[in-house]
Amino acid sequence: MFKTLGKYLPPSAGVKSPALWGTRPRLNEMFDAGASTIRAESRLFNFRYRSPEHFLEIFKTYYGPVLKAFAALEPAKQQQLHDDLHALIVRMNRASDGSMVVPSEYLEVVITKR
Repeated sequence: MFKTLGKYLPPSAGVKSPALWGTRPRLNEMFDAGASTIRAESRLFNFRYRSPEHFLEIFKTYYGPVLKAFAALEPAKQQQLHDDLHALIVRMNRASDGSMVVPSEYLEVVITKR
């Protein structure tokens, strides 16, 4: 999703990509000095919504990065972004009953302070 958003809005100047947070070098850079341990484990989560359209409605209304992207774009670009996100969701959807089930991998990080 972030790759799709990135096609429409450039990242903020001087801000490192949140996608780097899930890498060992970035975790070490951010937390190593104050951590006695850093444990990272891949996990799976299934996004479940009534439909791809419902997912988009919720994310456009409540999820900061998507909400902000739509707010920053002109109507024609908003429609293009909507269409691109919808196509992504439909492509990744594993449900066959009109609902939406999209698997997503995330990194669970547990840091124990020194």
